[in-house]
Parts: sequence; C-alpha cells; structure tokens
Amino acid sequence: MVTNDWLCPILLLVSDVPQLPPSLLGITAFLLSKVGVAGRRRMGDRLRGHGIGLWDMAVLAALRDFGPASQRELGARLGIDPSDLVTVMDTLVPLGLVERERDSEDRRRYRVAVSPEGRATLEAALREAGEVRDDLLAALDEDERATLHALLRKAYAGLEPRARA
Repeated sequence: MVTNDWLCPILLLVSDVPQLPPSLLGITAFLLSKVGVAGRRRMGDRLRGHGIGLWDMAVLAALRDFGPASQRELGARLGIDPSDLVTVMDTLVPLGLVERERDSEDRRRYRVAVSPEGRATLEAALREAGEVRDDLLAALDEDERATLHALLRKAYAGLEPRARA
C-alpha cells in the first residue's frame, strides 16, 4: 500500500496561506492595484540603489526625452506639485544628475537639464525597470506582456491627456 504521508506537511503549509475572496479577484481595479503596488515597491527598491526614487526617475526621463525645461514646465508636464518638484531637485542636483541654473529670460525661474551622469543613471534605471517588468509578469509570455502593455497604455490615455502619444 502506497501512502502519501509526505504530502501532509505540504498541504498544511498551503492551507496556512490566506486566500483572497473570489469577489475581489473579479474586480479589475483591485488586481491592477495589487500588481501596481508590487511593481512600485520593487521599482522603488531598485532605484534606491541609485540614490533616487520614482519621481526622480520621471524627471530624468522627461528631461532626456523632451530636453531642458523650467521647473514650472516640468511640474506641469509630469503633474508634480511645485513644492514636491523642489524636493526632487534637492535630490537630483547634489547627485549631479541634473544641472539647474537661472533662466536667462526670467531670472525668477530655474531651467533644468539632465546631466551626462543623469543620463547614465536613467539608462541603468530603465534596464532595472525591464527586469522588474519581467519579474512582475513572469506568468505571462511575451505576446501577453505586449498585449497587456498596449491595453494599459490605451486605458491610461483615456484617463490622462498627458499619456496620449
């Protein structure tokens, strides 16, 4: 007679894992939130290794993609409150990731540009973002990942005019 006594400890471990209510798993916003929180946490952990956070990365990306800008323009583009943008600049400037100087047309404004060090940091962060994506979406094949990304971009563009490309 064959017994499955070895299975008992495994079944006990699995049964100790709390399960989410099926009603919640049927709510798309709930699932998006859970995946988003996991992604944000993992990406934040990776970026801390570069001395920056998610908003810092967003500023570097905007400056690289669109060129130098006033802090006001940058805040409007990214939807960052001016006082929060000052905090971001207080991180990026001392690290040498951006160059900030008075705007020659209006001395009350600052003009910001990404530095070579900032470009290198952004490139490293973007590689890490790819690794985080691969980790988060490991259960999906490449076609499913591309479809999910396209659908999320479409949904986001319907909500946020700045996301329309």
